[in-house]
Amino acid sequence: MALAFANFGVAGADAMAAQPVAAADQLPPGQDVSGTVIELAGWVVASNDAQGYPFAIIDKASAQVLVFGGDGRLRGAAPGLLGSAIGDHIAPGVAGLALREIPGRDRTTPAGRFIGGFGPSIDAGRVLWVDYDSAVSIHPTATGVPSERRAERLASPTPSDNRVTHGCINVAPDFYEQVVSTTFKRGGLFYILPDKASVAETFPDFARSRATADGDDGKRERHARR
Repeated sequence: MALAFANFGVAGADAMAAQPVAAADQLPPGQDVSGTVIELAGWVVASNDAQGYPFAIIDKASAQVLVFGGDGRLRGAAPGLLGSAIGDHIAPGVAGLALREIPGRDRTTPAGRFIGGFGPSIDAGRVLWVDYDSAVSIHPTATGVPSERRAERLASPTPSDNRVTHGCINVAPDFYEQVVSTTFKRGGLFYILPDKASVAETFPDFARSRATADGDDGKRERHARR
């Protein structure tokens, strides 16, 4: 995993330079973390956007889940399974539908900044809600439908087959128990990068900070539910 935490760009390295030695790394060998994710993580810490709470960044394009403690240090990184539909919207009324009733086009993992935490659910007991209003949670890989091959998809080295859920975020059971559930005992924030919308539209405060940093440094260039 190529987590270039020594070069945060907009946030500066000092805020997150010291990473815990025991950070769990389950990303496939050679799979990089995008510059946008690294910059966003740095900005969250430098701006205190998470206000000392733990946070996670979910990169849908790479099917990656990165978890950070309230101190801003990386706790772990792992592949995740995401909504089967490409898109960032939350369909009206989707939270009130049974899984089989959700249209294929609306099985999205929405993009944005969400404040989540543990709470009850109707059919799955106590779950870690990412966004209660859209019924999106993060939980261990569901295996109730063998034909979906969720465990195999999660274990594959590429993100192209990780779109299979009804909108929730699935991670390996050991990563969930050792990293996710322990980090978010008291809740936290979830930053989900978009499929189609721009980063500026999804995270306007981050984008403004990024633009300011670019203006200050003319030498920098950039490439354009279970």
